[in-house]
Amino acid sequence: MIKFCRLVAIVLFCGTCYSAICSEHIFTDHALTRYANISVSIKDMVTGDTIACHRPNHVVPPASTMKLLTTATVLEVFGEDHRFSTFIEYSGVIENGVLYGDIYIKGGGDPTLGNLEDGQNCLNVWTREIHRAGIKSIKGKVVADMSLYDADAINPYWVWGDIGNYYAPGIFSLAYMDNTMNIQLKSGPIGTVAKVIKTVPEVPGVVFENHIRCTEIDYDGAYVHGMPYNNCRYLVGSIPSNLGVFGVKGDIPNPGLLLAQHLTNTLRANNIGVEQEAGYISEANHVKRTLIYENLSLPLKEIVRRTNMYSVNLYAEMLFRNLGCLISTPSTIHNSEMFVRQFWKNRGVDLSSCILHDGSGLSPQSVMSANTFLQLLTYMKGSKNAEVFYQSLPVSGESGTLRTFLDGTPLSGRVHAKSGTIMGTRNYAGYITLPNGKEWVFAILINSANGKSRKIMQVIENYLLDVYQTNQ
Repeated sequence: MIKFCRLVAIVLFCGTCYSAICSEHIFTDHALTRYANISVSIKDMVTGDTIACHRPNHVVPPASTMKLLTTATVLEVFGEDHRFSTFIEYSGVIENGVLYGDIYIKGGGDPTLGNLEDGQNCLNVWTREIHRAGIKSIKGKVVADMSLYDADAINPYWVWGDIGNYYAPGIFSLAYMDNTMNIQLKSGPIGTVAKVIKTVPEVPGVVFENHIRCTEIDYDGAYVHGMPYNNCRYLVGSIPSNLGVFGVKGDIPNPGLLLAQHLTNTLRANNIGVEQEAGYISEANHVKRTLIYENLSLPLKEIVRRTNMYSVNLYAEMLFRNLGCLISTPSTIHNSEMFVRQFWKNRGVDLSSCILHDGSGLSPQSVMSANTFLQLLTYMKGSKNAEVFYQSLPVSGESGTLRTFLDGTPLSGRVHAKSGTIMGTRNYAGYITLPNGKEWVFAILINSANGKSRKIMQVIENYLLDVYQTNQ
């Protein structure tokens, strides 16, 4: 009788069926997840009926599933066709083809500027437009203006082990080449220290404190540590031995300055003399300027697609900071958080239990619940941006960060979702389309699991498959 009453209580609390509750044992009985912090909710998209749940209101670090909140917000605020602007300006006066002043590159929060996928055609375009403005030589310099965001380029809630790596770069209003440099290392015999050969791109003035050793491992175990604006990068960890040249990715310490240096070089190569070396500012100087050219980013729908499909932290963080600009400039992390909270409060999505420290989910101190994700995902299904948002999500067994998730199972190709992984955390949130045409919205968040990420993913796969088979 006691057991029966407990079952009824669970059914009433979750609003789910007995078979779905039985699926809970996959988490509660498994050695990896038995004592983990778990929040799960799966509902029918049309009826709102609960298919399965497990502590749906408990908060868990979202990791990269946080990008769902960030990308949904920017789509709703700016619209899918919005483009971010980078402005080419000059100060001073032009006399007889000579600029007595400086060229400014004013950052407007375009995360894709000059990235490796789209090339650096912007430098040639800017050079052409500067020449069209009647400038044949410059007595000043090229200046990167990064004043749209505040100087807090590294989120204080990120952990030291991430900062300086390519996936946790400094966040400036001028991004360049994905803020990433490839550090080329010479891999030698076991026990030796790898030798730094060069960086791609070359970053003038960068220096390395190198302690990367060549070992018997067969994967990249190297880490890059460093602070924004500081050209010193501390290299630790290990790489495979005797492999010749081995690449390790780190962040560019000052991407705006590197962009200004590259524009300076391009101008000189095209016979436009630049007297002084490139510089940068992180605070607005209020010098009077004249606009030469407005460089537009890719459409927002494409930036959102790349952000979600490939889980690009840089893009998510810049989109997050751009929201803060709508409160005040320079944008701050706090203003961005305030904007996101108020925006969704006005639309009935309750973020009161959430802690939002960043836009990418890299902070382990940010937390959200499964039910909060379901509120967000349900809202977006009825949005005018529903299709763009949906198509930005990786597909199970097919694309992006879900390429191997549920591959070869009945749910392969049926899940559109965002994954999230940080140390001890594995999460998924999105939509499931059933063969009968029904659609579920779901979130599975697992933190502090005692095992490797791949093993936790398999537990989640087994859970989803069990719920799916039970509810066909």
